[in-house]
Amino acid sequence: MRIDIISVVPELMESAFNHSILKRAINKNLVQVNLINLRNYATDKHKSVDDYAFGGGAGMVLMIEPIAACINDLKSKNTYDEVIYMSPDGELLTQKLSNQLSLLQNFIILCGHYKGVDERVRQHLITKEISIGDYVLSGGELAAAVLSDSVIRLLPGVLNDETSALSDSFQDGLIAPPVYTRPAEFNGYKVPDILLSGHTANIEKWRHEQSLLRTKERRPNLNQ
Repeated sequence: MRIDIISVVPELMESAFNHSILKRAINKNLVQVNLINLRNYATDKHKSVDDYAFGGGAGMVLMIEPIAACINDLKSKNTYDEVIYMSPDGELLTQKLSNQLSLLQNFIILCGHYKGVDERVRQHLITKEISIGDYVLSGGELAAAVLSDSVIRLLPGVLNDETSALSDSFQDGLIAPPVYTRPAEFNGYKVPDILLSGHTANIEKWRHEQSLLRTKERRPNLNQ
């Protein structure tokens, strides 16, 4: 998989891809992540990529020219399944959507900044808009890192135990059950006996029951 991320401040995402699971995935050549500075496609000496909004109002808007130049340059070298824009009013990121995106070969992520991007970018250059929640960030960089993490960890070979992703919260429409590790007792707090029983079938039944209970209590909307 190849992920090209376009940003005004790509440095914000460097740490996310230089540690832990994502770093290992990149080092194992399971995914290629390219952080692209939009200012490299600016045409003036000041490397300007934003301007005032027509009609007035506070805040700057990312211009269409450098974005179009960047996307067209990338498309001249690679074929992309999606061109994604991280936006508060996009489709809400869910585990189901991450699963779908993990089946793609290549996609571009455009990070908004300031007051967003020229609407013509969204109308003519973007194929999908995604939101990570009903709130506003200073830019799309952190959202792009979240999206990338949720997708990359699903790629075959990324996790040491590939069944781990299958038991994550939301994979089956339920929240994951509680988990415990050693010691079996700490300050009088004990691990449920069932988990120490060694009876796999009973343990799996207990875990499923706990997932149902937690989902009902904490996220009943998932069963709607």
